[in-house]
Amino acid sequence: MSTRIIVFAKAPLAGLAKTRLIPALGPEGAARLARRMLMSTLAHCRAAALGPVELCASPAPDRPPWAGLALPAHIELSDQGEGDLGQRMARAARRGLQQNPQLLLIGTDCPHLNPALLQAAAHRLGQCEAMFHPTCDGGYALLGLRRFSSRLFEDIPWSTDRVATLTRARIRELGWCFHQGECLRDIDEPDDLFWLPSQWVGAALFDR
Repeated sequence: MSTRIIVFAKAPLAGLAKTRLIPALGPEGAARLARRMLMSTLAHCRAAALGPVELCASPAPDRPPWAGLALPAHIELSDQGEGDLGQRMARAARRGLQQNPQLLLIGTDCPHLNPALLQAAAHRLGQCEAMFHPTCDGGYALLGLRRFSSRLFEDIPWSTDRVATLTRARIRELGWCFHQGECLRDIDEPDDLFWLPSQWVGAALFDR
């Protein structure tokens, strides 16, 4: 079953990307890590070979912050648009499910969303109506859907430790069959850098 993967990402600009990591990496180092995570995520999505891969960008992908960034081939581009994160994700999810029978919504903060994990998530989603991988900080790294409801995105305190719990409760309220995958780690705070893949830790990433 064709699965659209929608990757939500900000432009990896110094001073704007991964700002909570600036105390550890500096503005340029944080931006370099953001670019590495973006490119790695897109490459993993393409390698998973599940269906279309879409970068839903902020600001819009035709804006100057994205100029000069060589994205992988065959990536569809879209604009996140206005509103809070929930409103932007809801629009993308509704549109994605009009285009493909199931979708995976992910960010770029989890380097462990590898092709095998994405394939397993899509396979599991084929047996239920929703699934997600929570993160150890209380959010989620991946949300898979075969049905749409705006309830999954409304009045959610984003960037808090309640996101996964509330999303799971909303899915249950809807009466959907769902699966919860293993807990993953996002790279958001300086302490999270311990969980970076070992091959990423080197001068190419951290030199300022």
